[in-house]
Amino acid sequence: MTPEGQSYHFQVMRRAIDLIDAGGPGQSLGDLADQLGMSPAHFQRVFSRWVGVSPKRYQQYLTLDHAKHLLRDKMTTLAVSHEVGLSGNSRLHDLFVRWEAMSPGEYARGGNGLTVYWGWYDSPFGLALVMGTEKGLCGLAFAAETGTEAAMEDMLSRWPKATFVEDPMMLRPLVDAAFNLSGETTLHMIGAPFQIKVWEALLRIPSGQVTTYSEIAQSIGSPKAVRAVGTAVGRNPVSWLIPCHRALRKSGALGGYHWGLPVKRALLAYEAARAEGDPAQTDAA
Repeated sequence: MTPEGQSYHFQVMRRAIDLIDAGGPGQSLGDLADQLGMSPAHFQRVFSRWVGVSPKRYQQYLTLDHAKHLLRDKMTTLAVSHEVGLSGNSRLHDLFVRWEAMSPGEYARGGNGLTVYWGWYDSPFGLALVMGTEKGLCGLAFAAETGTEAAMEDMLSRWPKATFVEDPMMLRPLVDAAFNLSGETTLHMIGAPFQIKVWEALLRIPSGQVTTYSEIAQSIGSPKAVRAVGTAVGRNPVSWLIPCHRALRKSGALGGYHWGLPVKRALLAYEAARAEGDPAQTDAA
C-alpha cells in the first residue's frame, strides 16, 4: 500500500475530533454530519462500520475528559495482572500475540546483521508504517499526524546498522492479523532490557482499560523510576500491539504520545467502544 492510500474512516474520525473539541459534546448527529459534508445516514454508517457503535456513543469516547473516566472506572492494577499475566503471550481483542525479545547483546549492536522488512499499510488509525524481521513485527508507526517522512526516519533510526528491505507482502499476514484483530501475529521486541520490562508491563493492560506511569514503575519493581518508565513508554516501537496508549498520568491527563495525541485518543476511544460493545443506533449524536 502506497502512502497515498490513506484510511478514509480514520480521516473522517480525525476531523470529527476537531469538531467535537471546538463545539462541545452536545452537537447533534445532523450538525456533525453537515460540518463534515456528509449526510447523517452516511456519517452513521461510517462510524458504525469503523468501530461498531453509534456516533452518539463514540462522541462520548472522543471527549477530552474520557481519559479521566477511564482512569476512574477502568484502571488496571498491574500487580494483579502480573499474577495471570505474560509468560510469553497476551490477548488483544481476538488477536493472539506472541513475542520474543532480542538479547541485550544483539540490541547493543544496533541491528548489525539484522534484516528488517517494511511496508506501508492502511489501518483503522490512518496510514501505518510496519516493520518486521523473520521473527515477527518489530515496528509499527502511525503517520497521520507526523507525516510519512518523519515516521520513516524515526523507525530507521531505531536500528541504525540493520539492513532495510521494502517487502509489504512478506509482512502482510502479520499485519492483517494485527489490524483485523483475528488470527495470530508475533512481535520481535528490540530494545534495552529496561525498555523490554516496561513493554511487557504494557502488554498486561487489558484492552479498554488504562494504567498510570507510576503503576507501571511499581509493577516492574522500580517504583522511583517513573520518569524513566515514561521515556521507555514513549520509545515503544510497536504502537497499538504494545499498547503504550493505555498509559496515562495520575491526573487522568493523556500525557504524551509519540505519534500524536489525536491518534492516542482515537486508539482509546476505539478500544473503549469495542469493549462495551454498544450496538450502533440511529439516534442523534
